[in-house]
Amino acid sequence: MNYGKLLIQRLFCIGLGYSATAYIEAFGGSFELICGSVQTAAKQKPVAESGIGGRSVASFVFDGRASDELTQAMRTSTYILVSAPPANTANMALAAFNAGGGQAPLSVVYLSSLGVYGDHGGAEIDETAPLIPSAGRGHERIAAEKAWLEFGRATGSPVAILRLAGIYGPGRNALVSVANGQARRIVKPGQVFNRIHVADIAQMIDAAFARRASGFYNGTDDEPAPPQDVIAYAAHLLGKTPPPEEPFDAAKTTMSPMAQSFYAECKRASNRKAKAELGLTLRYPNYRVGLDALFATGDHEGRRV
Repeated sequence: MNYGKLLIQRLFCIGLGYSATAYIEAFGGSFELICGSVQTAAKQKPVAESGIGGRSVASFVFDGRASDELTQAMRTSTYILVSAPPANTANMALAAFNAGGGQAPLSVVYLSSLGVYGDHGGAEIDETAPLIPSAGRGHERIAAEKAWLEFGRATGSPVAILRLAGIYGPGRNALVSVANGQARRIVKPGQVFNRIHVADIAQMIDAAFARRASGFYNGTDDEPAPPQDVIAYAAHLLGKTPPPEEPFDAAKTTMSPMAQSFYAECKRASNRKAKAELGLTLRYPNYRVGLDALFATGDHEGRRV
């Protein structure tokens, strides 16, 4: 979906991760210059050699300290996408713009998580729901959201915070885990999760930039579903017998603390605001449509058509 041509095409991605890369691959042609940060020199090398999505990307190593080159690149960028884990990135960005010689960005998009809402007992929630995270990661996300909102107030820049559901897409999906024999069908009665395909995240980012949106938006599909149903559907597409169901109470002793924390929270997140204010039309409104498309590309076999 085309949300309009951006006025000044200079993008800085704090964190060239999965979602940021998908955005550049889909919409990188809108920018005349793209820069971004990576955590290590090893991650910098393939970006320098191959770019992203056919686009040249200037990358900088950011390990908690911003180099002069990174600061200068950020100061001259008019669109900022934050796709890094919660950290001191907002203060780093504010320091860069306070250093002088640059202008405030026209738009900032921060990729957050539905984890900020915590557990709501399976109830439907929107962006006004109380924030009661049960995991430390949720509290870190809330602190990062507040820091980026403060950055927006200090610079006069609009800041859109996209609270994302469980992300899947090429290379990261139930088809791959079933094909690799790593999938588990863990059943906790009443448990559902929202998901979002990475291509729909890219659409949301582009819409938020083009509209210079501000505030909070849930980035989710239309159909929260039990996790065991997703695994069963992936197995069906692959012509495989799905893994046996495992009751959560028995399975949790073999699950990581992070995996257990996901099952501690249950909610159905609404995406109505993103549709109404960002004009979002989901390409993959539920996991079946998303997995069908990934299966058609041979993603589970490591190939794409």
